[in-house]
Amino acid sequence: MTDQKNVLGEVLKPCCKFPMTGFVRDGYCRLHPQDAGEHTVCIEVTEEFLAFSKAAGNDLSTAMPEYDFPGLIAGDRWCLCALRWVEAYNAGAAPKVVLSATHESLLQYVPMETLNNFAVDEQEGLNKL
Repeated sequence: MTDQKNVLGEVLKPCCKFPMTGFVRDGYCRLHPQDAGEHTVCIEVTEEFLAFSKAAGNDLSTAMPEYDFPGLIAGDRWCLCALRWVEAYNAGAAPKVVLSATHESLLQYVPMETLNNFAVDEQEGLNKL
């Protein structure tokens, strides 16, 4: 699992460690055989997205310690399910994407041209790694 690629065709970079993210909570949005939700999209959380997700039945702002989930706030980076990002995109509420930390498998759902329109500045989140 260490040689997985991002949507740019490069080695997948970490998404975030504060809060710790990823299906196995290692900071990476890796494709994992036990992850049916494909938590492969490294996003930068916005208030708009949190409201959308909560209305869609997935409250990401409330902490759930029993699942090692701190609750998210705007500005956090998080590994989001690929199809949840697509759903948010279709609803006009898609968050920005950190391309270097987003697994290449997202390209089966979203064209690179679309992802480029949602690319976040890679340098802004370096303090979260």
